[in-house]
Amino acid sequence: MRYLPLTQTDRQAMLQTIGASSVEAFYEDVPEIARFDGPIEGLAMHQGELAVERHLEALASQNRSASEGPFFIGAGAYRHHVPASVDMIIQRSEFLTTYTPYQPEIAQGTLQTLFEFQTQVAELTRMDVANASMYDGSTACAEAAVMACRVTRRKKVILSGGVHPHYVAATRLLCEAQGIEVIALSAAIDAELALADAVDDTTACIIGQSPNVFGTVTDLTPVSEAAHKNKALFVSVFTEAVALGLVKAPGEMGADIAVGEGQSIGNNLNFGGPYVGLFACREQLMRQMPGRLCGETVSAGGERGFVLTLSTREQHIRRDKATSNICTNSGLCALAFTAHMSLLGGMGLTRLAELNHEIACDLADGIEGIGSVELLTPRFFNEFAFRTPLPADRVLSALQDRNVLGGVRLSRLLPDQGWDNVILAAATECNTGEDINAYVQVLKEVLQ
Repeated sequence: MRYLPLTQTDRQAMLQTIGASSVEAFYEDVPEIARFDGPIEGLAMHQGELAVERHLEALASQNRSASEGPFFIGAGAYRHHVPASVDMIIQRSEFLTTYTPYQPEIAQGTLQTLFEFQTQVAELTRMDVANASMYDGSTACAEAAVMACRVTRRKKVILSGGVHPHYVAATRLLCEAQGIEVIALSAAIDAELALADAVDDTTACIIGQSPNVFGTVTDLTPVSEAAHKNKALFVSVFTEAVALGLVKAPGEMGADIAVGEGQSIGNNLNFGGPYVGLFACREQLMRQMPGRLCGETVSAGGERGFVLTLSTREQHIRRDKATSNICTNSGLCALAFTAHMSLLGGMGLTRLAELNHEIACDLADGIEGIGSVELLTPRFFNEFAFRTPLPADRVLSALQDRNVLGGVRLSRLLPDQGWDNVILAAATECNTGEDINAYVQVLKEVLQ
């Protein structure tokens, strides 16, 4: 067959050559719970094009857009307004050059964009240098941990109890595959500074987050100082890039590496991705940074130009010399980030951050005014946790029935840890006063 050219004999010969007993053996590291046992239920084995289109349209119609009603979901991915001009800019022909800029003479649009992106990320995080993007925030965090182990020649990584659980899981997966010990402190709303007591002279790095997964904002300078006292590195994580327009940046807290998610700027939620990982570090660590670095140069004719200055991934150099096996960057998402940041400017970002905080405070005041609700996050930017007298899943389901998406139940991120009655709610510039009033009123009715 055209699309299935290999016979069963071909497959057996290939398996024998590589020493595998079956195709299923390739997936032994994938947990059983993540595997399908047989065909997907309800999905036909084959259909015509028209039938497939109808089926996919029916599935898509079950989705609900974030703009279809009051929306207060965050937990690492945030709804912000993306100007129409961003889409116009990223579709210009100047940016429709080669996907990977191996030939700089025909990829100047791509290279200049990545150069500007790096500059913006470095300024945003107050770090010396930034790379030309990563997959997303969680994989950037994992890469930072592995990088710290290379730099310090140690094999222990410690994460705070406030680091997003998805970031912890990604870090654990990558590190443990390389024989690196990963210690994740118990989840806690306001305990980032506990990292300072956890570090010792065998630690490669300590990883803290501000604002953390509970929304708590913390000055992590003491954590940085404790890490450096023990000759370890400090990795600062963020999931809400807009927060850096208002809160203390990683570089200002003494971070050696700063990583996070850039989705908030220029990129819509898109039902889960793709997003763009941000990665920055001190200049002394630049050559250990994963991914690649674009630099500015001058052509033989004296014209300004851009090139790949540093490419330390497997595709470019020998595997044993590579700093990472990451094989791509989020080029289009990085371009959207750069376009939006350019439109905002420094003052615009600060004003946007202030507006987010003001709206979140209005939401927190309204929710706290409901007597049976307890606000848990002591200091927040635009996201906070609160406890209700009823299970969070029941409350959120009732809110959804009344057209309000009220947030994320914390037990979804931290199962079996006693967070069943806790909701994580986020408010941004997209939330109106009417949205907040609707949320508070409906929540009050649900809890009566």
